[in-house]
Amino acid sequence: MAGLFAKKDLERLIADANDPNAGEGGSGGGTLKRSLGAFNLTTLGIGAIIGTGIFTLTGLAAADYAGPGIVYSFIIGGILCALAGLCYSEMAAMVPVAGSAYAYSYATMGEFVAWIIGWDLVLEYAFGAITVSNGWSGYFISMLKDSLGIPFTDGLMRLTKGPWELVKLNDGSMVHGMWNLPATLIAMLAAWILYRGIKESATANNIIVIIKVTIVLLFIVMGIGLVSKTNLFVNHTAHGLGMLVPERGPSQVMGQTMTTYGWPGVFRAAGVVFFAYIGFDAVSTTAQECKNPAKDLPRGILGSLVICTILYILTSFTLAGVVPYNQLHTSAPVATGFDKIVELLHWNPTAGRTLTTVVKLGALAGLSSVILVMMLGQTRVFYAMSKDGLLPWFGTAHPKFGTPHVATAMTGVFVMACGGLMPLSLVGELVSIGTLLAFTLVCIGIPILRITNPDTVRPFRTPMPWVVSILGAASCLWVMSYLPQDTWLRLITWLEVGLLIYATYGWRRSRLASDNGTAGRAKPHAIILAVAVITLIPTLYWDYKVFFHH
Repeated sequence: MAGLFAKKDLERLIADANDPNAGEGGSGGGTLKRSLGAFNLTTLGIGAIIGTGIFTLTGLAAADYAGPGIVYSFIIGGILCALAGLCYSEMAAMVPVAGSAYAYSYATMGEFVAWIIGWDLVLEYAFGAITVSNGWSGYFISMLKDSLGIPFTDGLMRLTKGPWELVKLNDGSMVHGMWNLPATLIAMLAAWILYRGIKESATANNIIVIIKVTIVLLFIVMGIGLVSKTNLFVNHTAHGLGMLVPERGPSQVMGQTMTTYGWPGVFRAAGVVFFAYIGFDAVSTTAQECKNPAKDLPRGILGSLVICTILYILTSFTLAGVVPYNQLHTSAPVATGFDKIVELLHWNPTAGRTLTTVVKLGALAGLSSVILVMMLGQTRVFYAMSKDGLLPWFGTAHPKFGTPHVATAMTGVFVMACGGLMPLSLVGELVSIGTLLAFTLVCIGIPILRITNPDTVRPFRTPMPWVVSILGAASCLWVMSYLPQDTWLRLITWLEVGLLIYATYGWRRSRLASDNGTAGRAKPHAIILAVAVITLIPTLYWDYKVFFHH
């Protein structure tokens, strides 16, 4: 079983990444182009972070859990994510290769753990793109129908949702959709941009980031002078800044009455908005396309986190100060905030509708860049795993564009198909649990490498590594503990499917095993296969029962 945990030497890991002949069976396929600087990396991080969180989660977390105390929730969430960000920065600068947490795990905990985390990253990146493409579709249809007044026939409405979701027709009746066409089209566009080249992808992302950050800054500038103390200081039994936290009491959360608010509500909301920060780690997957990864990767990761944390705090403060928190239970809280600003400024209705349309365009831009960066991250993970022989096909780079074109095409087809078919509720929390598992393993890897490779050059060093890494891993596990049981069940199912693929393909094709003279390892392969099959059958049955029960 020792072969399961064979580690890839750091020097070899970096050398293989830059070797155009490295790959499955020695076929190679070229290397990726180094085109990105610190600015591009920072905007990629912002592009991945600012999206669903700031345009959706802010209002829901305030209304359900924290009230105006949502400001503290974002501060807590930012601190928790910063712990993981510091660990990612050290790893990315020390191991500047495509693959992110997959590559780091290969160097710290061995091939088996690396496979698990690589397969797990599909939940973050590919399913993340699927989730956001569903949200993009909703905003797009809302803008066309509600803001621009474009009529939709019943046939067109059925092309806005997948077959497992209900669509409201013009006569008010509810029927199942057929295919989420807008979600498929935005995934197709993102895949085409990524196929053409990393520089083109970064340029497109830069433009989108400028648009959506402008919308966020416009909201802050217009609204911060209209903040009402009455809306902010809601707890008159508290003192000072504690007045932002409502007293504990009943609240309607997902149709159920439960006790929220108070500081427990603030911490619960921190777990919710933690997911708004997901995406900064996608910066690390572009390590082989950076001009100066040792310096620019930490700047991109931490810079995007700092900028987005500041924007989140200012936005949540302005939103809760302009709109009473009990009116924020909406999927478009920033649009609601703009409507309130227009009302307070006594603008005419036409100006209000124009502003709402602009906000929805900003939200569409924000969601578009998230899809782009999530799919970019997925293709780089597939590329790295294929170069190591653990997956077929994906380890080649386009001779002209310098992109992992096969991985990009396959990822694009997968996201297009699943975005058109799968319901948003099924994939959303899978993204969260997959990301948090990746964060946990990266945090654990920091102290392991400090022990096993103490002399390796570290261009960026995590401050107080033992404290930061342990707190980072513990905080991720804490947030994971709040996720529903069925989400954990689907994570287990997904990992078991991954074990089947590893047992039947990756175990025998591993380039590391082949070079070490241990190719064709039979006994552990049979054990892995047996365990995967035996455990998968009951897990699928339980997952089936849970899915149809809901």
